[in-house]
Amino acid sequence: MAEEIKSLDELKEAVGQDDAVAETVVETIVNREPVRDDLGRSYATGKRKDAVARVWIKPGSGKVTVNGKDMDAYFARPVLQMILRQPFSVAGVEGEFDVMATVKGGGLSGQAGAVKHGISKALQLYDPGLRPALKAAGFLTRDSRVVERKKYGKAKARKSFQFSKR
Repeated sequence: MAEEIKSLDELKEAVGQDDAVAETVVETIVNREPVRDDLGRSYATGKRKDAVARVWIKPGSGKVTVNGKDMDAYFARPVLQMILRQPFSVAGVEGEFDVMATVKGGGLSGQAGAVKHGISKALQLYDPGLRPALKAAGFLTRDSRVVERKKYGKAKARKSFQFSKR
């Protein structure tokens, strides 16, 4: 198991580099400014497959609105609702932020992934202290997997027509 680094000296030892490099790494982590608009909201864009989500978060009671509907109405399946709640549970801020999202393109699963990505990015912009937890969970990285294109001479991307030798 990896041990937790709690001081600048421990970081220097772990990195094994000179003082200047280790200090700049710590400064970029510590001195990151929160990004908020005049209304106290943070904005981020999340993407997954063909879906693109525009997400605004602000302090509130935990209400999630997607395309003008409540999260329970828009994402009826419990699995999709769980996907949307993941960034809050990983960051430890359940019920502290209201989310307003508009999402276009793709299907429901891709849209849920896009909103999750947008929420994660907006959370780390609102409070840079949440970034390490979200990054460790992999929520800040865009899932680059997309549908493979169909090839000519094939039924689908990889499926071939039935082969008959004679």
